[in-house]
Order: sequence, then C-alpha cells, then structure tokens
Amino acid sequence: MAATPIAVVTGASSGIGAATARQLAAAGYRVVLTARRKDRIEALAAEINEAGHQATAYALDVTDRTAVDEFATAFRSLAVLVNNAGGALGADPVATGDPADWRQMYETNVIGTLNVTQALLPALTESGDGTIVILSSTAGLSTYEGGGGYVAAKHGEHVLAETLRLEIVGTPVRVIEVAPGMVRTEEFATTRFRGDTEKAAKVYAGVDAPLTADDVADTITWAVTRPSHVNIDLLVVRPRAQASNTKVHRTA
Repeated sequence: MAATPIAVVTGASSGIGAATARQLAAAGYRVVLTARRKDRIEALAAEINEAGHQATAYALDVTDRTAVDEFATAFRSLAVLVNNAGGALGADPVATGDPADWRQMYETNVIGTLNVTQALLPALTESGDGTIVILSSTAGLSTYEGGGGYVAAKHGEHVLAETLRLEIVGTPVRVIEVAPGMVRTEEFATTRFRGDTEKAAKVYAGVDAPLTADDVADTITWAVTRPSHVNIDLLVVRPRAQASNTKVHRTA
C-alpha cells in the first residue's frame, strides 16, 4: 500500500492557511500544520483528525532558519509545500512608512518562504513528484498607494517563485504561485491595522462578497491536485467586485 502523501502548510493557525490544511486533508494528504501559535494549530490538527483525516501540528517560526532546518530533518520525502506564512503591517505612504514594518514584512513573506523552500526542497525532489505552492498576492503584480512595504515584499515573493521555477525545471518539482486579490479573513486586515477593527472593516465596506479563505484554499487545492505534468505557473483570483488593486466596486 502506498504511503499517504504529506503536505506541509505554513501559517496554518488561521485564515487561508487553516482553510488550505482542511481542504488538503480532505483531498487525501497527511497535513503538517506549522505556525507560531502552537495552541491554534494543535486545535486544528485535532479537528482534522476527528473528521477522519490526518494532521500533525508543529510550532514553527519560518524566519528562524535554525528551527526551520531542524523541522526539515523530519522529512525524507514530501509531496507538497504550501508557503502561506506572511502578512501586512501598516498602510503608510513611502515617505513616512516605518522601516521596521518593511523589514518585518520582508522577513516573513520573502525570507520565511526562502527558508522553508530551501530546507524542504531535497525532500520534495526525493518524492519524485513534489509541488511547491507560493501564496503571493495581486500586490506582487501591481502597486497601490499606502501599500509600499507589503507590495515590495510580495513582489519579492513573486520573483522568488518565477526564478525558482526557472532554476529547477527538469526536476520532479512544480512551482505554483497563487495570487489572491481582496480576501476577507478574520485576521489579515485587523493585523495590518494593529487591532483597529474599524479601519479593518473599511477595507471591505460596500464590497459585495469579497473572497473567503475557503475560496483561496479551494483554488490552491485544485492547482495542487492537477496531473503531475500540469503546472499552474500563476493563478490570480479576485472577487467579481474587484477589477484591480485600485478598482473595486462598492455599493453606496
């Protein structure tokens, strides 16, 4: 009997990461949930296991390279890596943005993705049929005012995906980039505005049905489960109400 394929999901404690873990588990993967908040991922692992699927929780900060390398020793072979850990801080213009926020966003979104990808690439290659998913953003494809630090980080993540795909072509590993537009999750905008729920709510005000975490997780799971010879290089997913980063239809 073939072993159950393993999928690692970073940033799995909430939002898109948690939804992706649930959907990959339902699709037949044994999911390994990583995030800094151990209690959250342990609760999610218990939920997935109680549903009759397979999940394991592993507390991990993707910006800690020593910890990431130690984590990677657990895998001789790995089917899927979903690089989801990331996030945004602040919405200040370039002229007044806090360099510490820019640095933190770059460390989490870009260096974190680099750390985990480098550490797990040997196991993904060893599987003979590996898939790397990089969850970027439409912010990685075009700019918008007040988003300079996040946009810069997501552009870096987009370039990482493009370059890696070029460099490992011919190996049995796919590189898939999924770039969501406006997604309403329980934490993303609130974290960006440092707990200011009023500011966070304004992001989505008047928008008819922004994407949900489940919408993005469904997109990721679809891309991962295509036949091995099919690579979804870049998939942009937005709600119908959003035409671009700066063009969103809002009701009165």
